[in-house]
Amino acid sequence: MAARASWKGHLRLSLVSCAVKMYPATSSTDRIRFNQLHKDTHNRINMKPVDPELGLVERSDLVKGYEYEPKQYVIIEEEDLEAVRIESNHTLNIEAFVDGEEIDALYQDAPYYLAPDGAMAEETFIVLREAMRQSGKVAIARLVLSSRERVVTIGAKDNGMFITTLRNPSEVRGTAEYFGDIPDGKPEPEMLELAEKLIEQKSTRFDPKAYEDRYEVALMEMIKEKLKGHKPIVAAAPERGNVVNLMDALKASLGDAKPAARSKAKTAGGKSSTRKPAAEKPESEAKTSLKAALDASKTKKPRAAPRKKA
Repeated sequence: MAARASWKGHLRLSLVSCAVKMYPATSSTDRIRFNQLHKDTHNRINMKPVDPELGLVERSDLVKGYEYEPKQYVIIEEEDLEAVRIESNHTLNIEAFVDGEEIDALYQDAPYYLAPDGAMAEETFIVLREAMRQSGKVAIARLVLSSRERVVTIGAKDNGMFITTLRNPSEVRGTAEYFGDIPDGKPEPEMLELAEKLIEQKSTRFDPKAYEDRYEVALMEMIKEKLKGHKPIVAAAPERGNVVNLMDALKASLGDAKPAARSKAKTAGGKSSTRKPAAEKPESEAKTSLKAALDASKTKKPRAAPRKKA
């Protein structure tokens, strides 16, 4: 069955326009969800509105209220909302073009696909799409969705276009509150070089299929086992490594070796003695070991993938 468009209208640039239709680019219908059931009857529970003084109330008795101060509300009537409601004119009117890199990912919200609506619109649609692709620009426009105006970006994607609604600036928090106490110093050149080499070794092309939600997969496997009457499969928590020296961890990662951990070993007399971590080597030895670690990582054969348990 063909996908159903969530919005139809016209894409307009100055005096040029074409009919378009918009579709949600993502779906959460396959995401596993749970319902609340009674433990004895297994009937699904209905959530009903409750007033602290009156108890159970009818939904027809509910009104909208805006909390302007703690526990202080102003009542909003339907006619109040009608007075400020923006009528949809079903037009994506392009107001400006900007470089896509200028739009911070924090402002990007919901994604949509945009396609031409009918054969008559295809020629104009293709011209606008390719003009944006060649210029490397994305369009800024306004769109009315559910009586609310949203600022959106429009860019070329494959044979169609890609729309992203943008968050209001008031919804995006600044960084000072969270990053203000982080020192602004520069790392040691040797440690920075090691980190850059590690990034280079780990660099690859992004494939979303390689990063599936392991919790979601484990949930579905558990549900399948429950349906067969078996005991549920418990997903093991990932192992936590011991805290090691940063320099030692970088070198171990480059060499694909197990990092040295801080551990206590018992002596012959039964007393525990603390072993010094491998990072506590002389500075000259630490520098010369970088080349050896890089050489080892190039010649080391890849580990065989662990066999899955039946």
